[in-house]
Amino acid sequence: MPLLQEVIHKIETGASPRVFRIVLAVAAILFLTVGYNWRAFRNMNTQEAMDAAQVARNLAQGKGFTTYFVRPFSIFLVKRHNMENASGSRGNAADPGRIKGMHPDLANAPVYPLVLAGLMKVLPFHYTVDTTHAFWSGPPVRAEGKRVFSRHEPDFLISLFNQLLFFGVVVLTFFLARRLFDARVGWLSAALLLCTEMFWRFAVSGLSTMLLVLLFVGLAGCLVLLESEAREPRHSVRWLYFLAGLAGLLVGVGALTRYSFGWLIFPVVVFVIVFGGRQRIPLALLTLFVFLGAMAPWVARNYRVSGTPFGTAGYAVVEDTILFPENRLQRSLEPDIRLYLPPFWNKLITNSRQIVQSEVPRLGGGWITALFLTGLLVGFRNPAVRRLRYFLLGSLLVLVIIQAMGRTQLSDDSPEINSENLLVLLAPLVLVYGVSLFFLLLDQIELPLLPLRYAVTAVFSAVVCLPMLYVFLPPRTNPIAFPPYYPPVIQEVAGWLKPNELSMSDVPWAVAWYGQRQSVWLTLKCTADSRDRSVHEDFFAINDYQKPINVLYLTPRTMDARFLSQWIKAGEQSWASFVLDCIVKKRVPEYFPLNESQYGFMPDQLVLADWRRWSLNH
Repeated sequence: MPLLQEVIHKIETGASPRVFRIVLAVAAILFLTVGYNWRAFRNMNTQEAMDAAQVARNLAQGKGFTTYFVRPFSIFLVKRHNMENASGSRGNAADPGRIKGMHPDLANAPVYPLVLAGLMKVLPFHYTVDTTHAFWSGPPVRAEGKRVFSRHEPDFLISLFNQLLFFGVVVLTFFLARRLFDARVGWLSAALLLCTEMFWRFAVSGLSTMLLVLLFVGLAGCLVLLESEAREPRHSVRWLYFLAGLAGLLVGVGALTRYSFGWLIFPVVVFVIVFGGRQRIPLALLTLFVFLGAMAPWVARNYRVSGTPFGTAGYAVVEDTILFPENRLQRSLEPDIRLYLPPFWNKLITNSRQIVQSEVPRLGGGWITALFLTGLLVGFRNPAVRRLRYFLLGSLLVLVIIQAMGRTQLSDDSPEINSENLLVLLAPLVLVYGVSLFFLLLDQIELPLLPLRYAVTAVFSAVVCLPMLYVFLPPRTNPIAFPPYYPPVIQEVAGWLKPNELSMSDVPWAVAWYGQRQSVWLTLKCTADSRDRSVHEDFFAINDYQKPINVLYLTPRTMDARFLSQWIKAGEQSWASFVLDCIVKKRVPEYFPLNESQYGFMPDQLVLADWRRWSLNH
């Protein structure tokens, strides 16, 4: 104990406590980074991450905002717009859906792909993987003299970049907490945030979430400065206008990173009106105009390409409803979109109930949310602390509603770690308020010895960081996200296609990212009738009338579907019925043009082609 007291005393009163803390913080960051990536890194396993990455690569290669991942619904929007504006500069009667060349991306907001494109220009990204073990039928087995695939290098580099963004979030959170409270709240908040396992999972996922969290914490800091300057002026009025414009710009950049972030403009404008002082109305208008100005060019681009302001993403509100369950809308070539209130009301009630019951209690990455909720009853003396809390609560209300209405099948495919999880943006501030309440309670306890205060703080921190501690315990996470993604196999299949040829798959985002080939999402139906190809929701509507499909690639996402609900009840015209014919009868139906099959390629995957393309590789 005397040795511990001496160490603590030197840390607090030594000649260079700041240097010691910085060195300790850097060492902790290096340890966590190396340890987490060694124990828990996984290749990308979400549709959104692969989609954004392949769009970024197209940008880096000078192909503009185009995509290899073609949604049937995107074809519908582009085709409808071009048919209605045949005389426009983009109108093309021979290819109204724009899939014979590079298809315009209508799903992603532009900022994150632009950032990744810059990263791909700077760093040496090697996209080709070793396909020696592409014909793989089980867990990787290390063969003598051969390297078994585990990590996809571009996935890992994007993950490291997002981890750097996470460290930026930690630094901003420290300075914001120190300004609102004191240094001890700042240091502990930063340490606990750094050890929040949920943020590490978002960082390695490849999603744009860490960039959004960085923007949100920066926005909160901007509003704190604006409120403080309006309450106690220390600079000229120009400083207030600069902060108001910066707040609008941050919301605009966030909305161009993920469209749903743009709804935060409402609590931001309300905050400026209420706490902006005498200049509140001009400041609020400036904030709103800067936000709209940042959004305008991209909205104009989307409207010029598809006739919609936000492309396919703007229809998220009708997805996962009785109108279009699961991913039915995105796979539709001719959707009948009818808007009426009951489905949307039911979606709001159902999803918001789930969010309030299961996601709000885990808002701060763990049970520290309970301290934040308890702290709502505490009347802080600092006006900035109280007022930022009002903004935080207003943002929470807005994000709960937007997350509930914008929920799609993506949230079911990857629970919690997905682009539709908006509440995670609030987690750093929730953690800061939780830590402040912890110290407020700790100060009320009379402890006989000073080291006991450090012991209590250490126990509190260990409990909060418990999920992170489990990462370093066995078993180790498998970096291969299979099923359904195994990059060597996907790249092997894509390699059978020429750059201008088209495939169809149930994981087209993976074919686009790992294989660099154009792939359209599996249509809703295989065919309406073997004698009639004049249908609009099936394979032939694309193959016969827009662009030939040369390869069909199905993974466990389809092959391992639920037998009764997804196979039997799907009907005779479904892909399930088609796959059963191929597997049970060991032959491709006569009406289907891709009659060359690669049986045995992998026991849980199916590949059909127009000719024996794989024979050229062996």
